[in-house]
Amino acid sequence: MTQLPEPATEFLQYMLVVKGRSPRTVTQYSIDLMLFFKFLKAQRQGLSLAGEDFDAITVAELDYDFAASVTRGEILEFLNYAATGRDNHARTRARKLSTLKSFYRYYCGVVMRFPNNPAENIDSPKLPRSLPKHLSAEESIELLNTVATDEKDRYRERNYCIITLFLNCGMRLSELVGINLSDIDRELTSLRVTGKGAKERVIYLNDACREALTAYLAVRDKTPAPGHKNALFLSSRHIRISKQMVQTVVGRYLAEAGFDNRGLSVHKLRHTAATLMYQTGEVDIRVLKDILGHEQLNTTQIYTHVSDSEMEQAMQKNPLAEVKVGRPPKTKKSEN
Repeated sequence: MTQLPEPATEFLQYMLVVKGRSPRTVTQYSIDLMLFFKFLKAQRQGLSLAGEDFDAITVAELDYDFAASVTRGEILEFLNYAATGRDNHARTRARKLSTLKSFYRYYCGVVMRFPNNPAENIDSPKLPRSLPKHLSAEESIELLNTVATDEKDRYRERNYCIITLFLNCGMRLSELVGINLSDIDRELTSLRVTGKGAKERVIYLNDACREALTAYLAVRDKTPAPGHKNALFLSSRHIRISKQMVQTVVGRYLAEAGFDNRGLSVHKLRHTAATLMYQTGEVDIRVLKDILGHEQLNTTQIYTHVSDSEMEQAMQKNPLAEVKVGRPPKTKKSEN
C-alpha cells in the first residue's frame, strides 16, 4: 500500500477495518487501483502504456485533487485499455469497475470529499452466463465411496469427513479449515463457521455429517501442536490443516474416482452441495442463500439452472412429442 496514492491507501484501510473486507479482497482492490492510477498518469503525461516504461511509472505522489479530477470518459478509456491493452475478459473488467465504483462511492457518499462520482452511471460489462460445474448425486456417492474404501491412507476418516462436509453443507474452503472444536455443539447438530467479511453463521448438520464427524473425532490426533489444540482438522504435522493440503486431498480423490478431467475442484464441491439441495432436495432459494452465506440473492441464483433431466422431461410433455413420420396424430371427431 505504500506505493499507492494516499486516497487509495485511505480507501483500502476503510474497506479492511470498517467494512471488514478480507485481506485478499483488499489486496485485489489495491492491484486494481494501482493499475488505474498508472493508466491515468500515463494518459495525462503522454507516457507509454506498455512494457517496462509503464511498469516503472510511480503514482505515490498523486493526491486527492488528482483522484477527484477523474472524469467518466477516463474511466471508460481505462476499461477499454483493460480489454484491448491487457486482454482482460469481461469478468475481470467488471471487477475493476466494481473497485472504482466502491472507491468513488466512499469519497462521494461516505466522507463527502469529492463533488462528483465519475463511476456512478457506468454499466458493468455483460458477463457470459455459465453453469457451475458440479457432481451429480450418483457421482458424489462414488467420490465418497472412493474415500471410504481407501484403506492405505491413515487419514481416511479425516478426509472422508472433510469431503462429506463440503458435499452436504456447501461451505467454503476457508470456512472448513477454520473450524474449531469449540464451534461444534456437543450433540453434533450444528457448527459455526466464519465466512467472508468475518461474518459468522450456523450450519446445521444432517445424519451423514454427524456420523462422519463422530468417526473422525474418535481417531483425531491426540497430540496437537501448541496453538492448534482447538483446530478440528489437523495435518500430519499436528497443526491446523492448510487450504493447500485440503485442495491436494480433494484433487487426489477426484482423480481416483475418475473425475479429474472435468475441471472440478474444492469449490466445485460447494457448487455440488448447492445444486443438489436446490434441484433434488427442493430447498427454497432464500434458505439456500443463508446456508451458503451469500449476501445477495442474485449470487445464489446461479444454482437455479435447469438440469438435463428436467429439460428432457419438458420435451416429452410437448403435445407434439408423439407425432411421427407416416403416423399422423389422432384428432377428435367434431360433434354435429
